[in-house]
Amino acid sequence: MMLRMRAVMFKAYGPPEVLTQVDLPTPVPAGDQVLVRVHATTVTSAECGMRRGEPRWGRVILGPRRPRRGVRVLGLEFAGDVTAVGPTAQRYQIGDRVFGFTGFAVGANAEFKCLSERASFTTIPPNVTYADAAASVDGFTTAWYFLRELARLRAGQRVLVIGGSGSVGTYAVQLAKQAGAVVHAVCSGRNVKLVESLGADRVFDYTAEDFTASGERYDAVFDTVGRSSFARCRRVLAPRGCYLPTTGLVNNVLALRTAVTGGPRVRTGMSVRKHAALAELRELIGQDRLRIVVDRTYRLAEIVEAHRYVEGGHKVGNVVITVVDD
Repeated sequence: MMLRMRAVMFKAYGPPEVLTQVDLPTPVPAGDQVLVRVHATTVTSAECGMRRGEPRWGRVILGPRRPRRGVRVLGLEFAGDVTAVGPTAQRYQIGDRVFGFTGFAVGANAEFKCLSERASFTTIPPNVTYADAAASVDGFTTAWYFLRELARLRAGQRVLVIGGSGSVGTYAVQLAKQAGAVVHAVCSGRNVKLVESLGADRVFDYTAEDFTASGERYDAVFDTVGRSSFARCRRVLAPRGCYLPTTGLVNNVLALRTAVTGGPRVRTGMSVRKHAALAELRELIGQDRLRIVVDRTYRLAEIVEAHRYVEGGHKVGNVVITVVDD
């Protein structure tokens, strides 16, 4: 008899209400795949955009008029345990606690998820809960990619993190500080104390002050929320500084242009294969050297409410979805 699982699916672009809970066949691992029973996942701003079909150019991947079948179950981050392995899988055993990133395959908003053992996931340290593990993946690995790979941040450099209280920003502040950088951040006034506690040397309350008028200069400006621009940030960049945006198609054009024109540069990209970042993340959380900020936790049946909350733009850190009650 075919086993069934709970999942949350959307068949049309739109508001949170397009998400519905359904019963689907439980996948069976083939080849080098492993089957993970998902204990926890998250809702991110990126997934809210995918649900709306935004940005419009993203529909080249998602589906032009409606989401294609392979992306109808969202969920980028997951934590759970291995319950079955394919015939050629060798890296993981049944019972292993694992966490990671589904990538373009999404699908973690469900009780089970099949992945190749070569995908971006690894084992969870014994001292870390499923909820914290799931909440650490995308934010940390995105911050790691932009600060380590693109900016090549070094000790003594100066970095500004725009959106310092968000899921990416909270990790970016900590990573930059651990690298020995001087760290400034931008967030709302209600989150200033939190961002300072993560290691920021100075925090700008965007409701009361303009960081571009501060007279400061930075080797890197990391815009984690897409609410600024290269034109606006250029005045606070050092002559060889870089602007690091996580969103915006125009920034890809600017990256090519500034690579040949000299002066401050735009550097952007997409972190998909996350193995190196996950290895460092596992070490840091295993040693309790990284703070994981969880704003709210919802059950899978409450995922519509979770999307509404994230879409409001005021979440702090991460929003977790518990799939299995531990």
